[in-house]
Amino acid sequence: MKFNTKTIHAGLKPDSATGAIMTPIYQTSTYVQDAVGVHKGYEYSRTHNPTRSALQANLAELEGGKFGACFASGLAAIDCVLKMLSPGDEVISTNDLYGGSYRIFNTIFAKYGIKFHYTALDDASKVKALLNENTKLVWVETPTNPMLKIVDIEAITKVIKGSRAMLAVDNTFATPYIQRPLELGADVVMHSVTKYLGGHSDVVMGALITSDESIAREMYRIQNSSGAVCGPQDAFLVLRGVKTLHLRMQRHSENGEKVANWLTMHPAVDKVYYPGLSGHRNHHIAKKQMHAFGGMVSFTLKDDTTRAAHNVLNKCKLFALAESLGGVESLIGHPATMTHASIPTDIRRESGVADSLIRLSVGIEDIDDLIVDLDDALK
Repeated sequence: MKFNTKTIHAGLKPDSATGAIMTPIYQTSTYVQDAVGVHKGYEYSRTHNPTRSALQANLAELEGGKFGACFASGLAAIDCVLKMLSPGDEVISTNDLYGGSYRIFNTIFAKYGIKFHYTALDDASKVKALLNENTKLVWVETPTNPMLKIVDIEAITKVIKGSRAMLAVDNTFATPYIQRPLELGADVVMHSVTKYLGGHSDVVMGALITSDESIAREMYRIQNSSGAVCGPQDAFLVLRGVKTLHLRMQRHSENGEKVANWLTMHPAVDKVYYPGLSGHRNHHIAKKQMHAFGGMVSFTLKDDTTRAAHNVLNKCKLFALAESLGGVESLIGHPATMTHASIPTDIRRESGVADSLIRLSVGIEDIDDLIVDLDDALK
């Protein structure tokens, strides 16, 4: 099956009891057994739930993986990966990182003896300088949040080959429609399903996908033991959302590219960050590993102040001022005071998150209306 067909059919089949074409919402906590240990594959919904199982199979196939696990949030999925580590282990990650990831790394797991190194992973050679026998995880975002930096997944794979490090890629911004990290050598893919996979701003969820059986065993053990699973209603909503993923991502990408190009010509704009622009650092890598460039765009103002950025945010009407991204509607945010406020100012600025940086999640509305809205806000 090709990808567009997989979004609708992968891992799914009509309900065996009724023939319902949509996966039912199995809103149950437990399952009756015929005898002790004799059941139909389900005992308790923290461990397994048919609606969740269908979504896990669907997402695994979309990413080209064998095993999928869904969690109560993207951070719960990250938490699962970090629980595979032990005190004394080390992690290499990008210095341009989602604020929530940085927070869980530094305020939760660092105190348990796990050491975190941050560097600019858009230069794969920098991983080699930090790699040692204690490195057990390389955590990659590509494109990164919010600077849209591109990391060469295959190059990172080559650098860590032969080490004991696992490569995990946060594929939230790209989705499997645009890139599939497992096919490029990654061991684990993470999604904040809340974003593009759900696509309608009505669910909070995370997911992990892998083809490695030993990693999958740990993933399911931790999922069951920690219990941070998603509910069947949320799983149903995402199954519905995924069916239009290919259509939505095509329009997100078309609109994102047009907005990025328009911003480069605006007199109030200083820099535009979008991997589809020919002048973007590592644009050639983006062309190699991505099938489109997505709907996320960041830009700075010539008036590089928080006040100027907030002024633009407050004037937008179609671009809603809100946290999150990836829904059908366009959103606008200020990373320095919103999504990345938990990162210390000096570290944030070093990674490029300037005071005037604005992040757009370009939706699927008519592009002319979106550009008029931005133009009015930037005047």
